[in-house]
Amino acid sequence: MDVSFFTHLAGTHATIAAFAFVGAVMWFSNLVSRKTTRGRVHGSAIAILIGLALAYAAGLSTGGEKGVVDWPWLAGIGLLGGAMLRDFAIVATAFEVDVVEAKKAGMLGVIALAIGTVVPFVIGAVVALAFGYDDAISMATIGAGAITYIVGPVTGAALGASSPVIALSIATGVFKAVLVMIGTPFVAKYIGLDNPRSAMAFGGLMGTVSGVTGGLAATDPRLVPYGALTATFHTGIGCLVAPSVLYLGLRAIMG
Repeated sequence: MDVSFFTHLAGTHATIAAFAFVGAVMWFSNLVSRKTTRGRVHGSAIAILIGLALAYAAGLSTGGEKGVVDWPWLAGIGLLGGAMLRDFAIVATAFEVDVVEAKKAGMLGVIALAIGTVVPFVIGAVVALAFGYDDAISMATIGAGAITYIVGPVTGAALGASSPVIALSIATGVFKAVLVMIGTPFVAKYIGLDNPRSAMAFGGLMGTVSGVTGGLAATDPRLVPYGALTATFHTGIGCLVAPSVLYLGLRAIMG
């Protein structure tokens, strides 16, 4: 079997190869989820861990900094995992929302969004301080990463944070997403997470779209659009308030 032929074929049909590869990873992840955890750990969580491991392996083998995209035969992942298709997938979930049910969240959803934005920022900033990052820019960047792994680098770039700090903010957001994804099915029955209204409040409090959607999919797939609806707002809200209002407040405290 000529491996170079398949490498060349995947490289010349990068997008198709990327779809096939992601499909294979998801199939394997769901299989592992069913066979080893009986669905308690959702396949999406396993897929994220596989993706992180492959990105690390790609960095070691190629010396690159873009994860699996540094492998020529997976160059299409750069498009498939880019902002355009990510945002398209997020927006698409909104079309499954029942407007009548969404309105029931009302002020509860707004309060959940506010709490879910400020509290993770504060916790992230405090943890950053505990590990020696005592300047307002680093604390704000890592705190923003605790909101979502997208808000972290956006805040860091706006404030001029260093590359290692921005990387830490992304890692913080990814850790939060995986934690929410894995933990949601275990706590769902204890917090009444069994209806659209509670799903919207949960999405607003957690704030990580990938974590909330994966966790709710393992709990009750019908709740996914409602949780994703409020969780999606966190990216926009976080990108607005983290490098401005929250950072200024943090700088006033830290001096």
